[in-house]
Order: sequence, then C-alpha cells, then structure tokens
Amino acid sequence: MQRVSPLARMAVLIFLAAGLLGAQETTAQKDFLQRLVNAAVERTSHQVRYDSSYVRIPYPNGDVPADTGVCTDEIIRTYRAVGVDLQKEVHEDIEHNWNAYPHDSRWRQAHPDSNIDHRRVPNLAVFFSRKGESLPITYGADDYSPGDLVTWDLGGGVPHIGIVVDRKSAQGERYLVVHNIGEGPRMEDVLFRWKITGHYRYFGPAL
Repeated sequence: MQRVSPLARMAVLIFLAAGLLGAQETTAQKDFLQRLVNAAVERTSHQVRYDSSYVRIPYPNGDVPADTGVCTDEIIRTYRAVGVDLQKEVHEDIEHNWNAYPHDSRWRQAHPDSNIDHRRVPNLAVFFSRKGESLPITYGADDYSPGDLVTWDLGGGVPHIGIVVDRKSAQGERYLVVHNIGEGPRMEDVLFRWKITGHYRYFGPAL
C-alpha cells in the first residue's frame, strides 16, 4: 500500500476544511437572506408617508422619522433590522472612494454627507455592486431570488429600488417585491413593471 506523505495528508485536510468552511458560509448567507426577507415583509405593516425631504439625522444608526421615508429608506430599515447599518457602510465607502460614486449636479454636493449618501438609489446601486454581488439583468422570473435587490428606471431617469421577497404573485409566476413608491411599504407584483437597471445581492460586511 502506497504511503501518503505528511505534506500530502496536510494538503488534503486543508482542502476538506476549506470545503467545510465554504458550506458553513453558504448556510450563513442563506440564513441572512431569510432574515432579510422576513424583515422586508414586516416593513409592510408600517404606515409611512412618502417624504423625500433632506433631513439631518444622527450618525451612525441614524434614521428619518419612522412615519416618513422613500424607497431607499425601506431598504435601509430592512437591513438595519438584521444588524447592518447601510448609513455607516455607504458613507464610509463614499468617504474613501468619492470618485467611484455618481455626483448629480442637482444634488449640489461637493463632499460625503452622512445625512443623505445612503438615501440615494444611485449611491446604493454603486455600493451594492462594489461590496456585494452584481447579478444579471434579465426578464426571466427564475433569475430573481428572495433577498435580491432590484433597481429600476421609472421613466425620465427617475430611479427606484425594492427587495424581492419569498411570496409569489397570484399566478405563482414570480416573486413579489417590497418597495415604497409613494404609498408606504407595499408588497406587490412589480418586478417587471419598469425598466430594470440593476440586480444585486448584499450580505452585509460580516459575510
């Protein structure tokens, strides 16, 4: 019988350990996405008046008044419910990578601003592509999974964002989306209602 050298045995053990670690990470990510989806669905029980006003808020873990907000605030509140502060994560990345982010002249912003950086769809899109996963943009329902983040162009360059959840349309054709387009957080069949501009998955800084 051929003897296995200690070096070869160690290599096998490292390989097996790496495979086990990968499985554990996958399990952790699945658990995170399920908690994220549950938090998004829970948001639909809240009454929120659509208000896009600039508001000075604490940092970190700051939020506009709980009964107000826009589409981005639903994403922020959903992630915060599972322990991820997008205000902090987005602001810090913009501070260190200013030129990687869009600077719309309408914003009249010459430097990072923790009050508003995370509340803009274009900034979230860049952040999720940098720190998460950029997934294919398709119009196939099977390509979108619970926990995915989707951005749209509502027309005329007006951006929007929502999160895919684990409930399906009445016909069972596709997953519903939790979003706020003006009437507070709703869970609706809107995945393909507008032009999709981004498709992401973000597990937070810990995963």
